Amino acid sequence: MIDWQNIKEQLINFLQEEVKKTGLNKVTVGLSGGLDSAVVAVLCKEAFGDNLNCVLMPSQFSSKESIQDATQLCEKFDIKYETISIAPMVEGFIANMNGDRLRIGNFSARMRMSVLYDVSSREKSLVVGTSNRSEILLGYGTIYGDTACAINPIGQIYKSDEFEFARFLGVTEAILNKAPSADLWEGQSDEAELGYSYKQMDDVLKELFDNGKSASDLISNGVDENLVNMCTNRFKANEFKGKMPTIANIKWS
Repeated sequence: MIDWQNIKEQLINFLQEEVKKTGLNKVTVGLSGGLDSAVVAVLCKEAFGDNLNCVLMPSQFSSKESIQDATQLCEKFDIKYETISIAPMVEGFIANMNGDRLRIGNFSARMRMSVLYDVSSREKSLVVGTSNRSEILLGYGTIYGDTACAINPIGQIYKSDEFEFARFLGVTEAILNKAPSADLWEGQSDEAELGYSYKQMDDVLKELFDNGKSASDLISNGVDENLVNMCTNRFKANEFKGKMPTIANIKWS
């Protein structure tokens, strides 16, 4: 049984200490209406009170429920928020993307990042990230998009565990009960796109990265080979997303 009260206290301390190091006292969070950003927003509200500013950034492809769910969360926890549509930014470039939903989704994520950092500059605040451990290990995020942030309080929490944490924090039922989605387009679903439930993927990821098991160990013990290979292949292919750009080591003589 996870002691979520202890986890909550650790994360609030982390947020307060890391922001204090920068000389700032405010934070900015992009609120999508999904679980990850809801958990981060609630933590930041407790850590910083009214020095938290949430930004809702719908596009023409976002689900209508996203804004409703994000707004309901803000009302419950008395969180300050503003809504900035990225639709005009996406519309201005969409002709170049030939209807490719993945390209449009990634472009939308990067437009949201640009808005967040502009708001954080205006507010003299720090951008707080919302990527969970499952997404980070699988590389399920847009580099310089939703993965961009100054600090991240939930990067060690697996998605399948996060539902329990969110319930502990009092996140609204509408968010708890919805299918995980990056909301890149209407009806988009993380699990449908990845091909497995987060519980299935997290069980494999925990064995690989927390318990030191190899892919061959898991397969020999009867774990779905396609699932194991998907997790390992995605990690290898996307590991670069979690690193700073590699700089050439020049030998000058």
